[in-house]
Amino acid sequence: MLENDCDAVAYASISRQVNALEVIVRSNPVIRPLLDRLEDLQLPAWYVGAGAIAQTVWNHLHDFPATHGINDYDIVYFDRHDLTKASEDAIEATIAAWVDVGTAKLDVTNQARVHTWYEQRFGRPLSAYRSSEHAIATWPTTATSVGVRSNQNGFEVCAPFGLTDLFAMVVRPNAKLVSQAVYQAKAERWRHMWPRLTVLPWPTE
Repeated sequence: MLENDCDAVAYASISRQVNALEVIVRSNPVIRPLLDRLEDLQLPAWYVGAGAIAQTVWNHLHDFPATHGINDYDIVYFDRHDLTKASEDAIEATIAAWVDVGTAKLDVTNQARVHTWYEQRFGRPLSAYRSSEHAIATWPTTATSVGVRSNQNGFEVCAPFGLTDLFAMVVRPNAKLVSQAVYQAKAERWRHMWPRLTVLPWPTE
């Protein structure tokens, strides 16, 4: 069985971290079928990412059930040729038929269209993302700025800030986009659900 000593993996080589990450996320009964079947949809630049990935790792390191505390399963892709919400909704409906997310939410987002609705929802403009990877680099914390996928090339990881914070269970703000209030609310919930987390304060400068 994969060890749950966070330091043993947090400071290991990137190849060992990636191998550990695959084993852990595949232990989640929601994420496993997503990794096995999403390639069939031929979504451009798709990833399963964000909180569900980090929280599955934290659950392993806490000896909690793999789905403990996970509210959302985020799937992203990047299709600038179809910016309709109808396409997003159709893809989400297809994927929802594959997996049982329980009380959690399945959230499928075309990152190429986020700038078209972001200001209305969050009150500030957003420049268009250039790629899924560009979007992942703006997610609220370094530990959750992670996307994973599985295809003919094997298991692939997008982690703009590396995987050390994720495995070390460090919650560090990525202030590129998230507000202080949103970061602090997320961190407070996470600290309650995963008590071994180290939550770092919002930067003062």
